[in-house]
Amino acid sequence: MAIEEPSYRVVEAEGNFQLREYPSYLLAETRVAADFEDAGSIAFGRLFRYISGGNQGKQKVAMTAPVRQEAGEAGSQRVAFVVPAEFSRATVPVPGDPQISIREQPAQRVAALRYSGRWTEANYRDRERSLRDWMSRRGLKAAGPAVYARYNAPFVPWPLRRNEVMVPVEAPAP
Repeated sequence: MAIEEPSYRVVEAEGNFQLREYPSYLLAETRVAADFEDAGSIAFGRLFRYISGGNQGKQKVAMTAPVRQEAGEAGSQRVAFVVPAEFSRATVPVPGDPQISIREQPAQRVAALRYSGRWTEANYRDRERSLRDWMSRRGLKAAGPAVYARYNAPFVPWPLRRNEVMVPVEAPAP
């Protein structure tokens, strides 16, 4: 059974690099005061409880991909699950945990680099540098922080994992 992912349109592609356009979508997000590598594990438990019925309606919410992680304020990490498209702002279950919030990710243009491998900060930073070099060669300017995206369960062998680094970019001038 396929896991739902946010829809997007590929504007440009070169090897594992893509320039994409995403419509807006909702995120269930939590902030974690932990280092890069520990934050995902801590946040995953919170977010998993939310989709398993830990919300005001005790409603189960389908798992989606990717699990997103980005640097937050004061050394924290923001980790988020994508909310399935069947929900709107009005119908999404309200989190029972005050450490989880629902926020809208506005429509955006994103540069992305897909790769396989372990979920380490070193791998992420290396791919982020490659992605920013690719963006620079195309004259693309970052419009926000990089996002690390994990698409597979932890038990998937690392050579088979789908990972991405995504950087929002400024929209082209009309």
